[in-house]
Formats: sequence, structure tokens, C-alpha cells
Amino acid sequence: MDRDRILLTPGPLTTTLRTKLAMLKDWGSWDGDFIAITARVRRRLLDILHGHGSHVVVPLQGSGTFSVEAAVATVVPRDGHVLVPDNGAYCKRAARLAQMMGRRVTVLPTGEDRPVAADAVAAALRADPSITHVVLIHCETGTGVENPLAAVAAVCAEQGRGLIVDAMSSFAALPIDARQVRFDALVAASGKCLEGVPGMGFVFLREAIVAGCAGNSQSLAMDLHEQNVYMNKTGQWRFTPPTHVLAALDEAIEQFVEQGGQPARLARYADNYRTLAAGMQALGFRPFLDPQVQAPIIVTFHAPAHPAYDFKRFYEGAKARGFILYPGKLTQVETFRVGCIGAIGRNEMSQAVAAVADTLREMGIPGGAPAP
Repeated sequence: MDRDRILLTPGPLTTTLRTKLAMLKDWGSWDGDFIAITARVRRRLLDILHGHGSHVVVPLQGSGTFSVEAAVATVVPRDGHVLVPDNGAYCKRAARLAQMMGRRVTVLPTGEDRPVAADAVAAALRADPSITHVVLIHCETGTGVENPLAAVAAVCAEQGRGLIVDAMSSFAALPIDARQVRFDALVAASGKCLEGVPGMGFVFLREAIVAGCAGNSQSLAMDLHEQNVYMNKTGQWRFTPPTHVLAALDEAIEQFVEQGGQPARLARYADNYRTLAAGMQALGFRPFLDPQVQAPIIVTFHAPAHPAYDFKRFYEGAKARGFILYPGKLTQVETFRVGCIGAIGRNEMSQAVAAVADTLREMGIPGGAPAP
């Protein structure tokens, strides 16, 4: 094969050659040139969120989940009480990590095929005044459903509760404007819709709450308050930074800006989604979600009902044709997921559909129709 396989996953993603080439240089973590990259990335991230003057952004080593955990531990006091509206696997992960850090947690169950209801969040907050914070997954990538960030943020603001947003697979693609949406923390990562490589997350913190976060975290390395204080004082990371990852993100953001920023990225991903959905429908596949609640990030499809279907064989067939798919995250029905994000466009999505069609033929399956 004369090209890398296309990653149709929620991250890591397919990246451009320019982004890959940015990782070929070694950096000294205390060197002035690297400190300048850190400052530029922080500034440009605030540009994307429209957060200058109201928020700070704190980068952190590790996967995106590291930063979600760091945000909860830093923002929620040790005697705080977290409400997690739950409509998927990443909501459950957020509830688990908050509980493991000793915070009191209440889970608000929602069906996996529908968005969180803002009025249900409001009712839960009214019913229990001890709840201090809500943790919302903006795009639940276990299924691909988009949750109503603005509506939930309005509820939290009205009732005087904090809001922590996991925007891991939505930031830089779906519109988020800190001037219009009130939150205490919003978490994203390098290897998602900015189309960098994995290895670091970043957390936007509302400036008004930063001082009050001192001493909340029980972690040395994942204390965002301390990381922010140190970075503002020295320009440096407290502990060894992911130098190559940051350099790649710096280059990825440059391309993001050149290409037209968030509106252009959303337009490309939405076109990818439409191409994928139409092609898969023509093969008989049925998406798990109603299109009205589907974010153009990752699409969950029902598995074919044919007795010859086996996800491992299906995966290997698509891989042999140049495409990496993702297994499903649901427990009640068999599914698989196809991502629409990364440095790809309509051509790659059409080729992916053709690869799926070829794989079905190879497996002796006439189409993707699921069980009735």
C-alpha cells in the first residue's frame, strides 16, 4: 500500500504530512524557542474558544482522559457533589473517575439513542441542592450523539452550579463560544478535531474560579491550578512536556486557521458525514441514531444480521483495503463505528464505503441490513 491507512476513528486521526513533519525536530523543554511554542498554542486555543480575558487554558501531558480527570479534581472541591447526565460510555467513564477521586457522584440516566435533556438536568439540580457541579459530555462518541451544551450551560448558570464540559471530540468542529456559553472548565485534546497527534490535552478554566481551585486536587502531576501558576510564572511546563506533540499541534493549528477555522472544519466533517451516510445506506446499513441528534463526528451503525458477519473479519477486510474502523461501544446491540474527522474529505469517505462493499462481498454478505 502506497499510503498510510486512513483512520476512521474518534482519535487518533489521520494527519497531514505537514503535521507529521513538525515532529522531526527535537526541542529543549526549557529553551526559549519551545517556550514560545507553548505560549503561541495557548494563545491560539483561546482564539478558537473566544476566551481571551475570561478564561485561561492549561495544557497537560497524557491522553484526553488525563485532562478530564485533572479538570474534575482541580475544579470540584473534595466535598463537592457531581451530577453526570449519562447517555453513553464516556459519560460513564466521567462518573467513574469522579467517584474514584472521592467526589460524591449522582448519575442521571438517559437513553443511548437520545441527547441529554436540559430540563431533566434542571429538575435533578432543583431536587438536590447539594450538587455543586455538572459534568457534561458534549459529543458522546460511544454513539455519536450531540448533547445540548448551550441549554445545559444555561441551566447551570441559572441555578448557580458549576459546569465541566468534556468537549474532546467536538472542540474546533462544533461551535463553542465562551462569550455565550458559561462553563467553569472545558476539556479537549491535541489528537481530535484540531487534527494534531495524541499525547496532550488542554483545559479552559474560567478565570473567576481559578484562585478558588488551589488545593482541590489530590494529584501532584495533574493539578491544573499549580500547572497554570507555574506556566504563567516561567512559561514552562512543570514536568517534562510532550515536545513533539506540542510542535505538531502548533503546526496543525496553523493549518486550521489557514483552512478557515471552526466553520470550515465543521463544513468538511459534515460533508464527510453526508457522504458516508448516503453510501452506507445504499449498502443497506442502518445508523443507530436518528440523523436529527447525530453529530458529524463519528457514526454508529448496526451490524449486518447475516450469519457470516464477524466484526474481526469485517475489520481486517476494511484494513486490507486501507481503512481502520472502530468497534461499537453499545452493550445491548452489535454495532461498529466510523469516524468522519481527521485530515480526510469526500474522496476518502467514498473510498471507505467502497472498501466496506468489497469486504461484504468477500465475506459473502449481500448487504448491511441489520436484524428487524
